[in-house]
Amino acid sequence: MRLPSRLIGGVLVATLLTQITACGSIFYPDRRGQIDGKIDPAIAVLDAVGLLFYILPGVIAFAVDFATGAIYFEPGHTAQVDPAKLKQAIGPDGQVDNLKLQAILETELGRNLPLDDPRLIQHKGSTQQLAMFGLQPAA
Repeated sequence: MRLPSRLIGGVLVATLLTQITACGSIFYPDRRGQIDGKIDPAIAVLDAVGLLFYILPGVIAFAVDFATGAIYFEPGHTAQVDPAKLKQAIGPDGQVDNLKLQAILETELGRNLPLDDPRLIQHKGSTQQLAMFGLQPAA
């Protein structure tokens, strides 16, 4: 009978300690030190889960994340790929090969983007739109 109550107590203490230390500080320690920016909704939701455990852990989680700045997105964090490398994904007929494009993006950015997802909405452009951005059609 003692073992189950100790196990439940240990799990409860571990859960509360992770909430007290704040999710943003745990998941993104490199974001600490920021003073403002756009709030990361995923971290805000995870901190809000702490509100389910008697309000105090959630309030502490929000306070720690706001005080350290770990709740904010990184400023100016962008990803760019050289257009010359993207030309490899364009076939001779001018159509984009999603599998090649996905492989290029994964090697360059280190992220797997689901370009074969049936919910993906593809927009067709025109030469006028390219000219508006100062680009030359090259396909």
